[in-house]
Amino acid sequence: MLGEIFYWIFNMSIIASLMGLLVMVIRKTNLLPKRGLVFLWIIPAVRACIPFGISSRYSLMSLISRLTTRTITVFQPTEEIKLSMTNAVMAADSYFPITYKENRLEVIFEVASFLWIVIAAALLITLAILYVTTKREVRDAKPSGKGYYVSEKVLGPAVYGILRPRIILPVAFIEGQRADDAHPFRDDKALKYVLQHENTHILRHDNLWRMLGFFLAVVHWFNPFSWIFLKAFLGDVEMACDEAAIAKYEEKDRKEYARTLLDCAQGKSLFVSAFGGAKVRTRIENVLSYRKMTILSAAGFAALIIALLYVLLTNAG
Repeated sequence: MLGEIFYWIFNMSIIASLMGLLVMVIRKTNLLPKRGLVFLWIIPAVRACIPFGISSRYSLMSLISRLTTRTITVFQPTEEIKLSMTNAVMAADSYFPITYKENRLEVIFEVASFLWIVIAAALLITLAILYVTTKREVRDAKPSGKGYYVSEKVLGPAVYGILRPRIILPVAFIEGQRADDAHPFRDDKALKYVLQHENTHILRHDNLWRMLGFFLAVVHWFNPFSWIFLKAFLGDVEMACDEAAIAKYEEKDRKEYARTLLDCAQGKSLFVSAFGGAKVRTRIENVLSYRKMTILSAAGFAALIIALLYVLLTNAG
């Protein structure tokens, strides 16, 4: 049974890798604003955790299936609607239950499935311990009465928690001085930019998406692309948050926001959305080059994203 589960996990990982590579290519083209681009990570995420999908003649998988994959129909209530699974491994003659083409393949997948579940469980336990440790480090953070908490144990501004997220700032930042005598919060405006960024993270539930990203990477730990995609996704989440935070800012305010971002370029943690994390130089360039979207351009980007979701999430028809 475990071997069959891993067989489909392995299949899903292959297809998710293909979709993730396409997203990486789209990232390089700068075709979409970061607020739109981050939604495309839904595609490899869905492919990595859901083994079936609706069949369509317009799916990219229709083209790919002519070369390397096989589509298995799971449920077909009508002529037009068909639920199917994409089989990239093609190592079996039948699938419910799986009958392998060779006996040794069954042995290979059984052994691989054991290693997969053991290492995945170990990684999940490790992440859980790190998460609990991180939460404990800031449980004594003191409320400021101004919508954020302060703590001596954090290095940079960040949102902690998923169900009850809190903005926690270093005490030194509020006092206006760090160990290197820098003054990141030169005035109330700098503090406003930080709080705007962190509140945007809370509104977008970014800590939840970060956690789900880590969970999928752990499930597909054997696939090196899963970790590459996770790193890219976390960076895109931060840049998307930047764009949402500065959407109504004028050029002068965007420059001040970028300057504050540079001042806070420290203090990273796996489970928090930090103001100064994730490739600060790239984020500053993105902030300074930001252009406000018109209603027409926003509609065009939305249509493009929906089209990409449809073409890349459906299976071969």
